Amino acid sequence: MKKLLTIILMIIIVLQISISKVEAIEPASSEIYEGIDVSNWQGNINFAEVANSGIQVVYIKATQGTTYVSPTFEQSYQNAKANGLKIGFYHYVTARSEEEARLEAQFFASKIAGKEIDCRLAMDFEEFGNLNNEEINAIGLAFIRKLEELTQKPVVVYSNTYTARTIWNGEILNYPLWVAEYGVSSPQDNGKWSTYIGWQYTDTGEVSGINGYVDRNKFAKEIFINGSNQPSEILPEVEEPTGNYRTITIVRGDTLSQIARIYGTTVQELVRINNIQNPNLIYAGETLRVPVTTSGGDDPLEEIVYVVKRGDTLSRIALNYGTTVSQIVRENNISNPNLIYPGQRLVVKTQGMETELGHSCYKVVRGDTLYSIARRYNTTIANIVMLNRIQNPNLIYPGQCLRLRK
Repeated sequence: MKKLLTIILMIIIVLQISISKVEAIEPASSEIYEGIDVSNWQGNINFAEVANSGIQVVYIKATQGTTYVSPTFEQSYQNAKANGLKIGFYHYVTARSEEEARLEAQFFASKIAGKEIDCRLAMDFEEFGNLNNEEINAIGLAFIRKLEELTQKPVVVYSNTYTARTIWNGEILNYPLWVAEYGVSSPQDNGKWSTYIGWQYTDTGEVSGINGYVDRNKFAKEIFINGSNQPSEILPEVEEPTGNYRTITIVRGDTLSQIARIYGTTVQELVRINNIQNPNLIYAGETLRVPVTTSGGDDPLEEIVYVVKRGDTLSRIALNYGTTVSQIVRENNISNPNLIYPGQRLVVKTQGMETELGHSCYKVVRGDTLYSIARRYNTTIANIVMLNRIQNPNLIYPGQCLRLRK
């Protein structure tokens, strides 16, 4: 009898193991990246240490509802990007109607506009109040559709396994899953999604550079926009330009004709070198290659494109770049020198940057970061840090003179 019971027990164990294997869902692909997701609860994060610890992806809480912006959102974005981490953003949904959901999508999109985003935008909708399943799905779908419309970025649904199994259905299932389930070797079958592209496997993770616990995740390569962690991998499909070019980030309100005029090129040329299918359809946050032109002569003018910030005036911009208001007005065909707006691109030509101790240098203005300066002058953060012996790459101040070249 004991022998028979032992055999039966072994059969039960084998069956349980087999069932657990069948019920587990797998990542969408075998290429897995270590990641974290953070909010203001983590406080100030040392992203250099985070990157050195092997973390490759960070999702940052940007917004919640229609008024809340995470107080560490901007700082986390700048510092994570400066340290080479792949960036994703998520929004915490509190809507109780489809109209509220669309307003939340607008709010989220407005706060992440102009930022370089590597990963799918994430919808975190997990507290439902008295809503029924039909209402929850309608609200979630309204949020996603509006967000896609505004940003032209793909979306991932963040959900724990229980909610995935009991709540989500219909068109929501057409979007990939970022699942949260702790204390298991693999996320369990939810009866809806057969694979995941993100798995939050603990909320008590420990990572160097972060005080206290942090959510740890494993991401499949499909979490990245275009399904790749290397955006440059798609460049071979684009016809290479014959001359020099720089990469700019499109801001809200840009048009190809406006950009072509500012950079002294044509819409047709921009379409050609960027393989653009629809010249009337470009999106904030995307990058665009533009030709670089230089003035002739023994002492050529240096030409930069300055993106106007809130509080800027033409006189202040002219002073910072060693030029005149009339020169900026002439180069940009400005009809009213007293009317410029945030996000506007201005061509600024100057006889060179200011000098300090015999070296050309850039004078920092309010709102600058090492990341934005490095992009503008086609250099790297590491190079600026080295040339200027900067102790804290996150701390620069208006009026500071930075060497950009040896």
